[in-house]
Amino acid sequence: MRTLISVLFMVALGSAITGSPFAQAEERGVLMAAKTATLYDFTMNDIDGKPVNLGDYKGKVLLLVNTASLCGNTPQYTDLERVYEQYQNEGFEVLAFPANNFGQQEPGTDSEIKGFCLTKYSVSFPLFSKISVKGPDKHPLYQYLTEQSPFPGEVEWNFQKYLVDRSGRVVGRFHHRTKPLAPEIVNEIERVLAAK
Repeated sequence: MRTLISVLFMVALGSAITGSPFAQAEERGVLMAAKTATLYDFTMNDIDGKPVNLGDYKGKVLLLVNTASLCGNTPQYTDLERVYEQYQNEGFEVLAFPANNFGQQEPGTDSEIKGFCLTKYSVSFPLFSKISVKGPDKHPLYQYLTEQSPFPGEVEWNFQKYLVDRSGRVVGRFHHRTKPLAPEIVNEIERVLAAK
């Protein structure tokens, strides 16, 4: 009897899950990429519209950041550039993904964003094309980061950071107000860089 009840419960649970918005979105293919991908499976357009396979970064330590030009956190570009310059020769990269999800603080085109970053902050790390990091049009890369990584949860604001080790595993998530040169970030970057 217990077995029959267990089987009926599992069938009912399966039906409930299949009817869920998550399952329906998955059937449309919206979430499929995030469920099956690793970080290296994504190809993203750079700020000039050229495709970049994130697999090209295998063996490097990465700091992924969703950025915006009109945010109170925008001066973090200065510290992102400094930490990039400090550790680049050790196999470290900053990857910036502009997004307009919070307070409409990244309204510009890719060309305008690139001009702003180069002129105002002399950014030399890779900039990518503007994407969505939250909501129904969330890019599959951020579906992966917020739903499939060891640090699930929605992006809260501009300049949230994810640290990725040399094998492509997400090993840290840092609050948008935590500056890139804060000890908790620098210490983690150094620890992950040392773990060859």
